[in-house]
Amino acid sequence: MDFKNDIDVLARTIYGEARGECREGRQAVACVVLNRIKKRNQSGFTEVKGFRLPSIAATCLKPYQFSCWLENDPNRVKIETVDRADAVFRDCLDIASAAVKGGLPDITLGATHYYNPEVCRCPDFARGKEPCVVIGSHYFFNNID
Repeated sequence: MDFKNDIDVLARTIYGEARGECREGRQAVACVVLNRIKKRNQSGFTEVKGFRLPSIAATCLKPYQFSCWLENDPNRVKIETVDRADAVFRDCLDIASAAVKGGLPDITLGATHYYNPEVCRCPDFARGKEPCVVIGSHYFFNNID
């Protein structure tokens, strides 16, 4: 596993998806990534010594999983250029490091999906479903297959 890359990519994902949220909201995004890894059909994989293994970075970068990584998303440039001079990014790095090391409790009740109703319409995956938890501006869902 490439822990350094996992931490960096997860921190950039957190920053791109939840930099305007409180620390708990940023932690929740990290929890969603970890929960997706537990569900192999939602995980991204990397090749290690001939074995296909789930990976944090590959899960974050899996196509169409996190909008901040889409080429046309305005957050893409921000997440690619942010550095440690940004206090929020330093917090994202701290959260990502805890997540990669296994020290981040799941505050999302197993959520694998979320959305922010302030910035987008209700996505298809959430139609007719109740969020398991609301943290900051994001609605989290743990009943998405």
